Amino acid sequence: MKIRHEFLTMSLTTFVAWLVLASISSASDRPNIILMMADDMGLGDTSAYQDFTGNSDADQIATPNMQRLASMGVRFTDAHAPSSRCSPTRYGLLTGRYPWRNRLKHFVLFGVQGDPMIEADRPTLGTLMKSHGYRTGLFGKWHVGLRYRQSDGRPAAGWDDADLTQPMADTPLDHGFDVCHFTSRSHGTSGTALGTKQRPNDEHQSHGPGHIDGRTVVSATGRGKQLHSDGPNAYVLDELGGRHSDHAIEFISEHVRDGDADSTPFFVYYPSNSNHSPYTPDEEIGGVAVAGASRSVRGEPMNVRSDFIHENDVALGRMIDFLEQNEDPRRPGHPLIDNTIVIFTSDNGAESKSKTATGPFRSNKGSCYEGGHRVPLLVAWKNGGVGDGDPQTAGQTNTSLVGLHDMFATFTEILGSELPDLRRGEKGAEDSRSVLAAWRGNSLEPRPMFYHDHKQAKPDPAASALRLDNPTVAGQAMRGQWKIFFDAALLRAGQTNPVELYDLATDPMEAHNLIQEPALQPLVAHLCDAARLHRNSGGHRYSDIALSKTVAIDFQFDEAIRDQIKNTQSAVFNLNVGEIGAEFVGQYGDSAEAKPGFDVSDNGIGMVGGTSAAVDSGETMTIRFDRDVLVESVSLFAGGQPCGGFYKIGDKAPLNIYCVDADIDSQDQSGVLSDIGVVRKGQPLTLSSEPFLGVETPGSWRIRRIQLRELAPHSIRYNTP
Repeated sequence: MKIRHEFLTMSLTTFVAWLVLASISSASDRPNIILMMADDMGLGDTSAYQDFTGNSDADQIATPNMQRLASMGVRFTDAHAPSSRCSPTRYGLLTGRYPWRNRLKHFVLFGVQGDPMIEADRPTLGTLMKSHGYRTGLFGKWHVGLRYRQSDGRPAAGWDDADLTQPMADTPLDHGFDVCHFTSRSHGTSGTALGTKQRPNDEHQSHGPGHIDGRTVVSATGRGKQLHSDGPNAYVLDELGGRHSDHAIEFISEHVRDGDADSTPFFVYYPSNSNHSPYTPDEEIGGVAVAGASRSVRGEPMNVRSDFIHENDVALGRMIDFLEQNEDPRRPGHPLIDNTIVIFTSDNGAESKSKTATGPFRSNKGSCYEGGHRVPLLVAWKNGGVGDGDPQTAGQTNTSLVGLHDMFATFTEILGSELPDLRRGEKGAEDSRSVLAAWRGNSLEPRPMFYHDHKQAKPDPAASALRLDNPTVAGQAMRGQWKIFFDAALLRAGQTNPVELYDLATDPMEAHNLIQEPALQPLVAHLCDAARLHRNSGGHRYSDIALSKTVAIDFQFDEAIRDQIKNTQSAVFNLNVGEIGAEFVGQYGDSAEAKPGFDVSDNGIGMVGGTSAAVDSGETMTIRFDRDVLVESVSLFAGGQPCGGFYKIGDKAPLNIYCVDADIDSQDQSGVLSDIGVVRKGQPLTLSSEPFLGVETPGSWRIRRIQLRELAPHSIRYNTP
């Protein structure tokens, strides 16, 4: 009878879920969505997790609105950011793709501009929602890159040649948002304000643009880089909380009043600036005091950091209040809250090292230990069966392993849509998995999950960790929540050098490194295999369609390949590697004087005809394959020359080139040009030394190695965990 009861319960749950999804097939039934993400909040920074963290009433900041949301819905205790820092997590959240598959192997976008991480044609949560009839808005911290314009309207190469009075070339408007009011990065570095002080603010200032609305730098005075120092568009840190909250409430209220609101849902992405340092709480938000108003659970005043956390709670509560107090124009007689998904989370662990902030975990922000990436995640949606919507109930707790990069696939399922078809060469949500079942209280099947950026890894913090629960190794079930750490070679070169191993089920503080345990060596080998597969295949979802065998076109060490092309005196040569055939075509710049040809050396293949025997002077290499392949990576070597240029597949959007020994960023992001994706039979893969947007320094480099896999037949699935 017990088995029968569980079957009936599961069947009923599945049936109810099917009914809910079937009922939102049209835009008029789709839920509104508010996704709020704090900056640097640990599990201990909200009283919604006090019973989990064990904080005392005297130490625990009271966050009544976060508790309210947890009571209305579900609280996750094993939720994770894909990175331990902000820029990469924001990329992963918005795209459903690990951020290190982009060029950012560690740290954050650094510098006043920070070239966009998201290419023009990459799907985001914004484009997903817009494609399903949503009106979309962003309010708060962007920090995944932007681009200014020069005075003549051309894209700017950086901050120095930017004209702040020109409409910006790349903002959230280019990535799915109808409306955006935002800071370019962390609030303390986005303008001339610095806490209660002011940085130099003249026509040559190099700190940031201040407030940006859409494409307009509204803080610009028109006098060089100088920003307004007073008035409504002055960049004042302790007024940001109210400014962003006002914009969000204005967006929602205008949408509700709009004539199309009876058929159009809204999506609000609210990445707040708080509580990243410097701690600059607003005086009040929506009439509720913030600065000096934080209290412990015991009712005692707390410090300024707690005030900044309190700012998040007040902003969240203001939106929930609005949803409860206003009727849904698509469902007369019902409040907006009933059919609105409200989510609260954080971009990484606490910036504070205090265990009160991080919870019962090792380390904090910037670390691959749990305290760096395990984050609060609260979700409520009454009409969708995610909690009961009642703030007076206890709420639900779910222990499933979930990641913020799962939002893309989860929303896709809610909308009754399909993820991009990777096999057909579409891009998007490569690492995302729907966790809607967990939102509704069910468990999930084990799957691998990566985290990256590890400040404890010296000298290279581009290290990572892989979590995989309860794997089967050589036919034996290995019970545990296994987490293995790798040095930077995994992300930079696709190679596994394991350094630490923990079982979080018995050692959540990661105090006992098991990497040398003899009995666990088969497990270590299994986890290394899984890490190489899922790191190199281009995405968790690619592991279903790529054959397990990797093929390499190695111009550096494979003498057979080098012999085939050494005497090539034309602009074309063909290679066969295994069963895969490839055609290489050189396209020469206007400065080419020598006879076209290719040059092979110990540093790889270049092109004869430009300034040097590298690919330079506007030269381009185009590669076509005789079948559909998954290109894992291309290794480019600059050898002290500029690592500029772009690459693209077919007519897709171009992306910046980076090399194994050089890159385009302020921090070292060098490595293989990885996770390129599916190249269809006959489709060109272009690698060009020309400036990416025609304004940057051109590149000069050689191709050392191309690593690829043949795609599996449709009937075969290689979903190796």
